[in-house]
Amino acid sequence: MCVLVYLVTVMHSMQAGYMDKAQKYTDKALLQIGKLKILDSHPILSAFQLMLLEHIIMCRLVMGNKSLAIQEISQACLVCQQQPKLFTTHGAQLHTLLGLYSMSMNCMESAEAQFTTACRLTTQTELWIFISLNLAIVYLRCGNRQQEAVSLLERIQPENIRTNSHCLKAAAFYVKGLQSFFQNRYNDAKRYLRETLKMSNTEDLNRLTACSLVLLGHIFLSLGNTRESLNMVMPAMQLASKIPDVHVQLWASALLKDLYQLSGDPIRESEGYQMHTTFSSQLLKDHFQSSQLSEHALIQWTEGPCPVQQPPDGASASLL
Repeated sequence: MCVLVYLVTVMHSMQAGYMDKAQKYTDKALLQIGKLKILDSHPILSAFQLMLLEHIIMCRLVMGNKSLAIQEISQACLVCQQQPKLFTTHGAQLHTLLGLYSMSMNCMESAEAQFTTACRLTTQTELWIFISLNLAIVYLRCGNRQQEAVSLLERIQPENIRTNSHCLKAAAFYVKGLQSFFQNRYNDAKRYLRETLKMSNTEDLNRLTACSLVLLGHIFLSLGNTRESLNMVMPAMQLASKIPDVHVQLWASALLKDLYQLSGDPIRESEGYQMHTTFSSQLLKDHFQSSQLSEHALIQWTEGPCPVQQPPDGASASLL
């Protein structure tokens, strides 16, 4: 029961954007699972362990810690090898996590392959929506894949999306806003993003709020409205620092640097530049570390048995 309470706390904390709290309770839950497995290695414990890893991996990616994320994805694969039925029930989730990791590493071909595999494996409507929204972002970021993004998003209209998840509905509005931004349809983008803000504020979805605010700030800057842009970017930066979401911090600091340059404020422009340099260096360092890890090769796995090998019995205790 204690582990289940921890798991629910982790799930809520991650969705609400409280990454430090999610990490704290994940550590407590995994420690408790390790103790229980010594007494009785019941399959339900492995299922709880896998669900905790799935959520903490997403937290790591938000916080810009890709090297830990890919190592924990490898751990999740090992948990599945200990209980092979988990590959059937959680295979789509594993490939989704590899897709999210690939996106964070700017490996867009691998991200597309992982999300496509996950879509093929899942039978859950809400997971399919989540995967498809991320695949649409991959297409949008590729620049020359706009038609694929259009075709995919035509199947996920946020106004009549078939889900009870407010988070997924808000995310669908955000992705439509992002699509409109890339198409230079700024009025449509603002309309979609305001819907996201309305829903995310009501449901305490802090990360979606931060992402929507910084994108609105970028739109207003593109329109030459520096005052309104600053009104969006400042709260986005504050919220991103609270989460913390290093990618939104990087984006917001770049906008702040440009905004202060346009307003003729060299001191704050320099502060924005320093912030941007700090976040950029942090991400680049972690990017390099991640690319050197043997686990990074997992992004190539889309079919067949998982390439992660079960360690010797003596070494596996560290995963429990």
